[in-house]
Amino acid sequence: MSKKKEKNKNIYFVGLKGVGLTMLAQFLASRGNKVSGSDIKDVFLTDKVLRDAKIKVFSPFDARNIPDKLDRLIYSTAYNFQNNPELAFVKNNPARFKNVRVLSYPEALGEIFNQYYGLAVCGSHGKTTVTAWLGYVLWCAGKKPNVLVGSRVPQFKGSSLVGQAKYFVAEVDEYQNKLKYFQPRGVVLNNIDYDHPDYFKTPAAYTKVFADFVKKIPARGFLVVSRRDQEIRKIKRHNRGRTISYDLVTGASIAANKMSVITEILAADYLAYDWQKENGRQFFRVVCRGEGKGGRSAKYLGRFEIALWGEHNILNALAVIATARELQVPLSAIKKHLAAFRGTERRAQILGKYRGTLLIDDYAHHPTEIRETLKGLRDRYPDRKILTVFHPHTFTRTKAFFADFARSFIISDELIILDIYGSAREKQGGTSSRQLAAAVRVHNRNHGIVQTVKHIPSMTAAVKYLKNKLGNGDLLLLMGAGDVFRVGDRLLSSYARNKKQPTR
Repeated sequence: MSKKKEKNKNIYFVGLKGVGLTMLAQFLASRGNKVSGSDIKDVFLTDKVLRDAKIKVFSPFDARNIPDKLDRLIYSTAYNFQNNPELAFVKNNPARFKNVRVLSYPEALGEIFNQYYGLAVCGSHGKTTVTAWLGYVLWCAGKKPNVLVGSRVPQFKGSSLVGQAKYFVAEVDEYQNKLKYFQPRGVVLNNIDYDHPDYFKTPAAYTKVFADFVKKIPARGFLVVSRRDQEIRKIKRHNRGRTISYDLVTGASIAANKMSVITEILAADYLAYDWQKENGRQFFRVVCRGEGKGGRSAKYLGRFEIALWGEHNILNALAVIATARELQVPLSAIKKHLAAFRGTERRAQILGKYRGTLLIDDYAHHPTEIRETLKGLRDRYPDRKILTVFHPHTFTRTKAFFADFARSFIISDELIILDIYGSAREKQGGTSSRQLAAAVRVHNRNHGIVQTVKHIPSMTAAVKYLKNKLGNGDLLLLMGAGDVFRVGDRLLSSYARNKKQPTR
């Protein structure tokens, strides 16, 4: 798919509401192509992006949805020629589709990405935030990149940016080894934390996908990595280009005016320290490795400010700073635009208030993400009672990380676990939310943790329970990779309808 051929084509997507397909569809539509597609009738967060982009969505799947005039058909890897009627129709009518390019989503995205100066943001956690943040900083600094993010970004008014520059910043996913379709010039690798046990049967198989990806970086390319990640330390040697590391130092022993101490411990190329929290924002100072003898000198870059909360977002910010400097963005521009970024949807996103309770939605679905999100929210809202509604995502993940899930919610004052959001690609069963709730209670009892834990099967039942439970000053956290945000939507809708209900 050459750059010239990106325009004036009729392109159809099967499984259009998936976050990856939505961002690619929006990008191709903004390039002047006629884009449409199909999916199930359920409403997802991507519906708004597609509606704003004026992209037609047909429901349900039906061969009659496919346009008569068609140049390219792109399908989600959730579907295949056996389980989807539209793809089956394509397979069974080769004469009609002989001039149509039929590609899976990762094949299509990789084909476009590889024509640009491709900057791939990958890793187990944080890639959506880093992709959007980096894209925002580059765009505001005048670099005019193309950017594709796996979530709606309010400051983009969608999930993509279309620029005229050679840069193509994309969130790329390791699941099903989608990385094999990409040939990056630069890679930002946040972390490697075993996930997707339905596809990767062992942690070693999971890490290998990233190792193979790092091997693709050319000699003139670069790799930006977290120094603290143990799995990354094992594979970064495969990089033929430059390796740029970052880290955060915490603790009272590192004072803002002790540059000699900083220089002595500078084991990363970019090091954040003097981390402070003021008025709902985070501040930190940064030094970078200098060019002195042995690489032990340090250059002070100044004090940075960000709106996003939590230690994990300091690390995300460092990844953005390091990459932006590698791309020759002036330091003053990095500071300004880093501070102005407001985040993406479904990442600690404030939905509104219900009877004085703050509603926050978050995509966290892995034990590590759950712990970091809760830790960040407790830091940000130390005096609020936190009630968490967790929607486990897939039976395979819940079963594989069962013990870790059971000890991931200790910061929450109350925990409600909904029934598991299963995937059509996995065998259902093998564990349950009722069993997980019981395991959490056992863990809490063994460690002296006081926490109310409930298994409430459905969102309807959870909303009914919460209406009578939530009070002024509480914080309700909706957590999971499925559609748990609907709990917040229903609470806010019911509150809006009852206009006579007093605000407490």
